[in-house]
Amino acid sequence: MTGRNLEHLLKPASVALIGASDRPSSLGAAILRNLQDAAFAGPIMPVNPKYTEVSGLGCYANVAGLPAAPDLAVLVTPPDTVPGIIAALGERGCKAVVVISAGFAENAMGAGPALQQAMLDAARPHMLRIVGPNCLGVISPGHRLDATFAPIGAKPGTLALVSQSGAIMTGILDWASVRNIGFSHLVSVGAMADVDFGDLLDYLAQDAGTASILLYVEALTHARKFMSAARAASRHKPVIVLKAGRHPEGARAVASHTGALAGVDAVYSAAFRRAGMLRVGTLREMFDAAELLGRVAPLRGDRLAILSNGGGFGVLATDALMEEGGRLADLAPATIRALDEVLPSCWSHGNPVDILGDASGQRYGDALAALLKDPHIDAVLAFHCPTALTTPIEAARSVAATAKRSRVPLIPLMACWVGDSPQVAEARHHLETEGVPAYGTPSDAVTAFMHLVRYGDSRRALMETPPSVPEEVTPDRGAVRAMIDRVLAEERSWLGEAEAKAVFAAYGIPVATTRIAPGVDEAVAAAKEIGFPVALKIVSHDIVHKSEVGGVVLDLGDEGQVRNAAAAMLARVAEAAPDAAVENFSVQPMIRRRHSWELIVGAAEDPQFGPVILFGQGGTSANVVADRALALPPLNMRLAHDLMAQTRVHRLLQGYRDCPPADLDAIAVTLIKVAQLVIDMAEIVELDINPLLVDSHGVIALDGRIRVAPTALPAERRLAIRPYPCELEEEIELADGRRLLLRPIRPEDERALIAAFRKLSPKAVRLRFFAPVKELTHETAASFTQIDYDRQMALVLADREVSETAQIYAVGRLSADPDNVEAEFALTVRDDMTGMGLGMLLMRRLIEHARRRGIGTIVGHVLRENKAMLGICSLLGFEERPDPDDPAIRIVRLHV
Repeated sequence: MTGRNLEHLLKPASVALIGASDRPSSLGAAILRNLQDAAFAGPIMPVNPKYTEVSGLGCYANVAGLPAAPDLAVLVTPPDTVPGIIAALGERGCKAVVVISAGFAENAMGAGPALQQAMLDAARPHMLRIVGPNCLGVISPGHRLDATFAPIGAKPGTLALVSQSGAIMTGILDWASVRNIGFSHLVSVGAMADVDFGDLLDYLAQDAGTASILLYVEALTHARKFMSAARAASRHKPVIVLKAGRHPEGARAVASHTGALAGVDAVYSAAFRRAGMLRVGTLREMFDAAELLGRVAPLRGDRLAILSNGGGFGVLATDALMEEGGRLADLAPATIRALDEVLPSCWSHGNPVDILGDASGQRYGDALAALLKDPHIDAVLAFHCPTALTTPIEAARSVAATAKRSRVPLIPLMACWVGDSPQVAEARHHLETEGVPAYGTPSDAVTAFMHLVRYGDSRRALMETPPSVPEEVTPDRGAVRAMIDRVLAEERSWLGEAEAKAVFAAYGIPVATTRIAPGVDEAVAAAKEIGFPVALKIVSHDIVHKSEVGGVVLDLGDEGQVRNAAAAMLARVAEAAPDAAVENFSVQPMIRRRHSWELIVGAAEDPQFGPVILFGQGGTSANVVADRALALPPLNMRLAHDLMAQTRVHRLLQGYRDCPPADLDAIAVTLIKVAQLVIDMAEIVELDINPLLVDSHGVIALDGRIRVAPTALPAERRLAIRPYPCELEEEIELADGRRLLLRPIRPEDERALIAAFRKLSPKAVRLRFFAPVKELTHETAASFTQIDYDRQMALVLADREVSETAQIYAVGRLSADPDNVEAEFALTVRDDMTGMGLGMLLMRRLIEHARRRGIGTIVGHVLRENKAMLGICSLLGFEERPDPDDPAIRIVRLHV
């Protein structure tokens, strides 16, 4: 379950406290005190057989004795009593429970795990939701609910906080109260036996009283549910996450480069980035980011202009900006001229804009006005350092007034007034009051700006339409499956070099020609056949990193060099790895490409998120350089390019001086193919292509390794994001002989979907959207095409050939609630395709999909005049009834 019954948790009409007490130092007393101090409007029902009255309230001996079923129950009883109490609450009709008590699965050595399972088993028949165990509780200030033992309450506001740590939540409450920060809801999830981050993200994304969602995360459960919920929530409002445990003391020992580079924390960062969430490093950054995102306009880009009355602060801000990967704006010539007119001749004549230490408030305003008109600037950061020639408040008033007069609201303005004097504090307060975020240090201000940049990047990424893959390759899955099965049957973990290259080639990745030679003479013969110079490598299933044992020799120019190198290699390997069995040599041509780079492309299995894809600088120094980035599969062209852009080597790949740019699309396609390989083959647990050589003409894999292990999981079940369900593709022959493809929609279909919409008649548009819609915007079309296949399905009837001119003729859409209990359908058929039975075809396929996914009910809202759609529903067994809120609409429902 996900969002089911969470309204009873956060907006209950009544609360029962099981384990209420009069003992001052007890949890039961502290929680009851908070419930009463918060002035909860509904009944508070204490339960404890030891009392008849607690804190002025009548106390009940047990759950059976309660006068009514509580919406929410809070348990502070011993762990062995919890399963029975939950069973009793479920029988009474309670729908949400907070288990404060500890002693469950976190105590793995005792009876805790069994008690936790018994607790969940007792709740399941009643769809009763459990927060905890081992948690602080929940607070909903707007609902006057404080069901925690926190020492301080919360003010009403629009921030929602979900914290895995009760201690962190109490610290945040204390920190926020001093700063007058309010909340819509605060939830301490504790051990997350039932309700987890994914559940609460689904609820809070739809909560009208929540503007931003803050998460404090230590670890996740149900990665796919979390990713689905996070991606959905991030489309509606900012989701800001603080992840603890960034630097674990012990690193997991692995054999491949990818495994060594793919740290656990880096995988979390990749997941947060993919979900459109903003990751921060401290509690202060979390609240600063939430406040900033709620107060300023979204950034158009990442170009920052710095305005300062002290050159040193401009330099410090620039340094901080460069260290965080930011970009200084280049001032337009017109802006330079405008600044020349209002500033002394000795101003800096560039960005940062140093308006000198004697700058008056008027000078601040004039300079800022010029910057706000510059189309090359995406944000302005104004600095003020104390001087004897102007007051902080004068400069602040001028800056705020100029921003208010500006007719360019799309350029966010931020301020940094340096100092701790009362005058500086007054100036910062004035700026904040006037809607200008103000900071006390250059690093804080720049960090805040970069939060804006990264959040904007994440939001655009969620809505950006990816280009089509330049080449369509149908992998030879059968050959790869047979090879992996054979390796596992031989009880091997690592594929040999030739086997790994054969796997890569089966997925369309160019590989270097490789000959396997069982002995020295055969290696010489293979070299003659290939042509000199050649590279010689050892082949041993016991040796993963060949270069570390002297098992690689390059640039062998004749037969004698090959023979001598082979003999010497055997001796070196025997000394360095005496227990390794040497099976063969591999011989391949020396591939020299001027202006080329060695890269690494790989994959590794993360225990939380499943397969992750790695890209970075390759070669033997890959582990030392550690220039890499991670992403979750599946990938498309935009995601692959975004992955590359996170590395330092990406700058080199774009070309410099006389060095032409590398074929970035070829690298991106390789990343997509590797992602598809690990999607298809669940047994692959580690994979390296290192080096992947790239230049302006393309890529070629010079070496690679693959580690496999048996698995009982289907390939796609391991993934945190459900991949494109190619198994739903189906060729359809129309009555007129045309052959089209019925398939799931893809992000790349946005252009074709907009074109199909333009071919709909006004009547067809009204029947589908219940209102006249002139055009599909990019945002709407992106939301229709970039779907989460775990929760939605959209089947399109389209041309079989993938091209820029391919057309979409009909769309059937199914959107399920997070619990998979109910899904709503919608159909659209182009006017020129009506009368061919396409509506019935799409509805049958949607019903089949719903049954496979375990969806309970399909529902639709159909205009009463849409006789064709109502007729299809009638033939398929839908129940029909009028919409009580709109007589023009009929509600149709099918239990599947």
